[in-house]
Amino acid sequence: MKSFHFSDCILGAGLWCLFCLIRPKQGGILRNEDVQCTSKSEGKGVRKIKKIEGVASTLFVPMVARIDVSKRFPEFFYDEKSLELEEFLPEAAWKGASEYTNIVSSSRYYNMDNMTVAFIEKHKTCNVVFLGAGLDTAYHRITKRLGWRDTHYYGVDLPEVIEKRKEFCGVDSREVMIGGDMFAMEWVDSVDTGLPTLLLVSGVFQYFREPKILAFIRALKRAFVHGELIFDATSTSGLKFTNHFIKRTGHADARMYFSVDDCQEFAEKCDVTLLECRGFFKDALQILKGKLKLTTRMVMKFTDRTKRTVILHLKLNP
Repeated sequence: MKSFHFSDCILGAGLWCLFCLIRPKQGGILRNEDVQCTSKSEGKGVRKIKKIEGVASTLFVPMVARIDVSKRFPEFFYDEKSLELEEFLPEAAWKGASEYTNIVSSSRYYNMDNMTVAFIEKHKTCNVVFLGAGLDTAYHRITKRLGWRDTHYYGVDLPEVIEKRKEFCGVDSREVMIGGDMFAMEWVDSVDTGLPTLLLVSGVFQYFREPKILAFIRALKRAFVHGELIFDATSTSGLKFTNHFIKRTGHADARMYFSVDDCQEFAEKCDVTLLECRGFFKDALQILKGKLKLTTRMVMKFTDRTKRTVILHLKLNP
């Protein structure tokens, strides 16, 4: 029988937690009772959130992480909009959350938010497009930091997800929500492609095979002359651990396929320029020094050191 070192157990648990954070293409169905709530925005009074059916249960997991970290570690990450929505979350959303899962998710948002802010400050008039938007509240976090400016915000996801997002989060007049398959590229017609455009994909690519991702990035390259793409990826070895745990828990339909072992090599495959390959946890480990559990810190350090999970920032054209 093969023996397992303590580090193997920690890594496996950590990568399983990472799986829980990434929204699969198809997920479990939430069937919670009707929720009565009072909207705090735009004086709309009482708003009824109807039965939430046909939505992947993991759709709420990143919001749970943002809420938890905003309460426990606001010095690192703070999401006012998610906190406002906490009372409206279904009970099932909180199952399986842990300190590590919540830190991973919030670290991803922390880094992507900072990269988005830097892009907006550099380009002034520009587009920011969230692909696979889900219930992400990045629009609210970014505008809270920068104000409105001359930035055009778009969110793209499957039609049923966009409808639930509108119902649950509401839509500001300055953001455009587009329902459709992001790979079909029809959403591009709604965006001014002549402007500098930042495209963000968080926790989506892992569930598709590399040829589809490569084709998609090449399509983005053709569509956005002044475009940049930011997305997160897991290494091949990381996927092996994660898929092992997925199989053991009976979630075979959530198997992950896409991985990146060498950021520069992947950029060359796409014929784009690699601007940055960033780990998740550098800032989190510094800001939260002495505040996290030992096991959480161990997995974070190991993951960054071995580049098991990274954020890639690509420039689509010269």
